Amino acid sequence: MNIVAYCRVSTNKDDQLNSLEMQKQFFEEYAQKNNSSLIRIYADEGITGTKLNKREEFKRLLRDSEKGLFDMVVTKDISRFSRNALDFLREIRNLKSRGIQTRFITANLTSEDSEMVLGTLALVAQEESANTSKRIKNSKKMNAEKGKVPNLVYGYDKTIGDYFNLTINKQEAEIVRKIYDYYINEGYGASKIAGLLNKENLKTKRDCAWSQNAVARILTNSIYTGKIYNGKEEIKDFLTGVRTKKDETEWILTQREDFRIIDDETFKKAQDILQKYKYKFKVTGKRNSDKHLFSTLIRCKECGYSFRQIRREYQNVYITWVCSGRNANGVKSCDNVSIIPEAQLKQELETYLRGLVKDKQEFIKRTVTNFNKIYKDKDENSKNAKDLKNKLKKLTNSRNKTMEMYQDDTISREEMRTKMGELNKDIERVQDDLKVVEYNITKGDMLGNVLENTFKDIETIISLDNMTNAQLKKFIEKIEVDKQGNIDIYLKMLTDIGLSRDVLVLSDTTYGNCKIERSWVIVQ
Repeated sequence: MNIVAYCRVSTNKDDQLNSLEMQKQFFEEYAQKNNSSLIRIYADEGITGTKLNKREEFKRLLRDSEKGLFDMVVTKDISRFSRNALDFLREIRNLKSRGIQTRFITANLTSEDSEMVLGTLALVAQEESANTSKRIKNSKKMNAEKGKVPNLVYGYDKTIGDYFNLTINKQEAEIVRKIYDYYINEGYGASKIAGLLNKENLKTKRDCAWSQNAVARILTNSIYTGKIYNGKEEIKDFLTGVRTKKDETEWILTQREDFRIIDDETFKKAQDILQKYKYKFKVTGKRNSDKHLFSTLIRCKECGYSFRQIRREYQNVYITWVCSGRNANGVKSCDNVSIIPEAQLKQELETYLRGLVKDKQEFIKRTVTNFNKIYKDKDENSKNAKDLKNKLKKLTNSRNKTMEMYQDDTISREEMRTKMGELNKDIERVQDDLKVVEYNITKGDMLGNVLENTFKDIETIISLDNMTNAQLKKFIEKIEVDKQGNIDIYLKMLTDIGLSRDVLVLSDTTYGNCKIERSWVIVQ
């Protein structure tokens, strides 16, 4: 008789080798005594017996059984075969239907014996797993309530065997502060920060090169503010082993001020930026990039895709920008054939910004005047704020419902993207209006201060050649290009007070097939 054996072994390498060797010897001796030929041992490494879908070797055994490669499966006991009673009965029935017997050596039973007896023993094995799961869960809860700390976290050193204390590593703590400074004040993305750290030959806690994910973990870990959260997830059903996220109100918080490296305000700023780009990518599928001066700033007015840089070298270097949607998906996807020469765009933008600074006071005066004409009554603003909040709540609920419909396969990805795009525009518009009325400006004094501070950033510009993408994004919201080559420049200086959609720069300056739009128009 051709037989195969199934077992589960420890994930510890030394134990695993010993266990495999011992079990191989055990099953070979069994085969010899029973005048059988041992074809193969299927061994899953350290995998729980309650979840069939994670036991790759067991699944391989079942696949091989369909090919008629063996006559019998032998295993030491029922708990080795499965600790899930339903899986146990189903699979021994499947094997029986193929003419394959299963033998449980310790219990001296086979799949030909009473299913009631086998099922009872399988339930006992399942109950043992349930009790083990409860003990582990209680132990984890006790450690969580005591404030268990991570085993390995950048910025701290841990004493071996001490599960509840850390010591700040001063050198690493400085790097943590530098990462937050890069992200918040310099506007660098996680990937760019990782590159800067690698240029300095700095290493992670595991002595590896920095990556985008490694930086992101630093930016999202609340331990740097002295807050340790445990119990964020739980396994509700030990049979499935699926982890579910618990509501934040159920997380166990331990406050350790002696762990603090970052202040609360700085940490919150980082989370706000992260959420902004996370939502933007979720809806549009576009990542934030700062590789080139105009990265993600130039947008196609026809299809919504960002423009991408094209670099060609023939004696001299020629850099242009084209619609990435048309460039990647073909001419049928977008009819915008505009080609923007970077050198001329930089020159025009520099000229425009210098002119804007020169006309600063007149611009501020016009903007504040227009603002006060629209939003001048405090009582009216308060009433409008209430209406806008209700409208915003309805739009947000619609957006959540749309995402749920997509997750339930009620609508397609394209339908979800289209609907989310529309809702996102409406939400942004309402949020802009809400910001305006909540400022409660009557004379425009606060608005004037906002504009004055923004001009301080612009006035530092001498040449765009010395600027980074992050610096440019501090005051440029976006640059839109239509299929006729007309270019609209939206300033970011009014974003915080809700006028980002209303300020457009227009003019009649033309070069090549592109026209830079530069005169100020405030549109209600």
